[in-house]
Amino acid sequence: MGSLLAVSDLHVGHPDNRAIVEAMKPAEDDDWLIVAGDVGEFVEDIERTLALLASRFSTVVWTPGNHELWTHPRDPVTLRGEARYRRLVEICRTLGVHTPEDPYPVWHRPDGRPVTVAPLFTLYDYTWRPVGTETKEQALAVAHAAGIVCTDESLLHPDPLPTRDAWCRERVAYTEQRLTALELTADQRLVLINHYPLVRDPTFVLRYPEFAQWCGTELTADWHVRFPVELMIYGHLHIPRTTEYDGVRFEEVSVGYPREWRPRAQHGPWPRQVLPELG
Repeated sequence: MGSLLAVSDLHVGHPDNRAIVEAMKPAEDDDWLIVAGDVGEFVEDIERTLALLASRFSTVVWTPGNHELWTHPRDPVTLRGEARYRRLVEICRTLGVHTPEDPYPVWHRPDGRPVTVAPLFTLYDYTWRPVGTETKEQALAVAHAAGIVCTDESLLHPDPLPTRDAWCRERVAYTEQRLTALELTADQRLVLINHYPLVRDPTFVLRYPEFAQWCGTELTADWHVRFPVELMIYGHLHIPRTTEYDGVRFEEVSVGYPREWRPRAQHGPWPRQVLPELG
């Protein structure tokens, strides 16, 4: 079995980022690739990118970011909310790409031990609020006053549910039920993949802390210890790094925008090998 590789936040609307995707190839024929959201904003771009990656990697696993769920005014596909998400799931299934709606695939380590790879889609519910705020309304008011407001507020629609936080609660309940129902062997571990980190700690380094309310939910704060998790993979923050919480490794694997990755002393590697762990 080859390696488990991961990347997120490809943002292929930027030509320099498309060049990064064009250069992505497996080191071995049986390498797997995890794509943890924010491929792009337009359905055509998302489909083209995932088709390319699926043609190169043995298995591709995708979970949506917020950008895939935008109903962009220039996108010919005008579906909103759940209908848009389901359209993307249908496209992935046509391409043979695993989604949060499919049976979780099992990857095997070089020694044969199984690892269940679980793509999640949980959204956010405004519970990672700025200090001194107690409600969603207060948190949003602080963000507006600071001029730090996520574009989701105008382009990510929760239809048919009334709010994004209601959609988040529905997704969390569904996902928690699936994880709880898993039947794993004694030596079988989980790799959890979500566009958003499961715990709030990674957001503490954000330049604009008001943005954290669009980055996750308190409802997933104990998932990495409740379930037999070896590794949690996420993106969204555009701060690629390795951290550890309660003995569980967290990997942010985002590329981000060219203005973000160009100044870094070392670009990439994209995608990053996450298992087996490099020494």
